[in-house]
Amino acid sequence: MQKIRVVIADDHAVLRAGLRLLINTQPDMIVVAEAGDGMAAVRQATETKPDVVVMDITMPAMGGIQAIEQIRQALPQTQILVLTMHDDSAYLRSALAAGASGYVVKKSADSELISAITAVHRGQMFVDLASSSGAIQQALLKEPGRLGDPKSLLSHREKAVLTLVAEGYTNQEVADRLCLSVKTIETYRMRLAEKLGLRTRADLTRYALEIGLIGPGRFPHQEGLA
Repeated sequence: MQKIRVVIADDHAVLRAGLRLLINTQPDMIVVAEAGDGMAAVRQATETKPDVVVMDITMPAMGGIQAIEQIRQALPQTQILVLTMHDDSAYLRSALAAGASGYVVKKSADSELISAITAVHRGQMFVDLASSSGAIQQALLKEPGRLGDPKSLLSHREKAVLTLVAEGYTNQEVADRLCLSVKTIETYRMRLAEKLGLRTRADLTRYALEIGLIGPGRFPHQEGLA
């Protein structure tokens, strides 16, 4: 019997060890490589050409969304299963848009991971609805098919506002830079929150990082802003 070859990508070594043990105890699966960041995930996947990559979203060096896009471009036959702590619709949308075939929340990994790996390997879509939030379930009901580029979810102006907000600029500073009124910026922020299901600046910043609107690093304008 040919085993399903799996690469694990997560920046927590202890979690990777637990996942490796869980997967390797399955008679039809084997972990062929591990990666602690997005760049390493792309490299390991390219070198080992696995059947399935189990991918975290929030990782150093390169976020999971960007890593998914690169792996899918290089290895269209490899399926990608997101295993993440992010239980919200914005990350689900971006993961599916980037090319993931499955989405499992980490809190249910023990019960769902093996089934999810098997499903995506067979070419099926797998989303952990039992443990996911209502926002995720509503997103799937509204848009059950594979979405487009994560950035296509937003208009050009929405992306501009999101970028500046994520970099830590106040509403007034964003308005000044875009030559708009503060009230208009507030409206755009409300629209972003509704569309993405993300309410806080920290959530918006993480999302902007994951879809590549901003680069990793410390933003001097961000400290102390809500």
